[in-house]
Amino acid sequence: MNGKVLVRRSCAALFVAVLVTTVLGAGVPAHAVPAGARSAAVAAAACPFTDTLCLFEQPGYSGARFTVSSSAPGGACVSLVDHGWGGRARSALNTNNTSAALFRNDDCVGGPFQVPGNSGVPNFGTFRPDSVWVP
Repeated sequence: MNGKVLVRRSCAALFVAVLVTTVLGAGVPAHAVPAGARSAAVAAAACPFTDTLCLFEQPGYSGARFTVSSSAPGGACVSLVDHGWGGRARSALNTNNTSAALFRNDDCVGGPFQVPGNSGVPNFGTFRPDSVWVP
């Protein structure tokens, strides 16, 4: 066997190996990736801000995004109604260490729906906030 044939066969074998790896890798279902890795990656991409509450128009941190944070000591109440987001939010990510609180009524009135610090709520169910308290 001469050197040219060996190189061609090696290149062909490498090409087939890369092709098989690419095709099989592309077919790996999302559930095969650890859930923690998926959710952390989704969160980082959906809300890449620090000390911020990101609200999303759709469950699962998708759709239009509204971001809110406070520079006031102790936090602030933000009217979602005043910003055109009354009743629109369906999921939230909180990149602050402290919990944020969503309220069904404007002006942060009523029982709060908590979004714990450094976490998210992928689906609010039937809850539709009109205001939010951000730390």
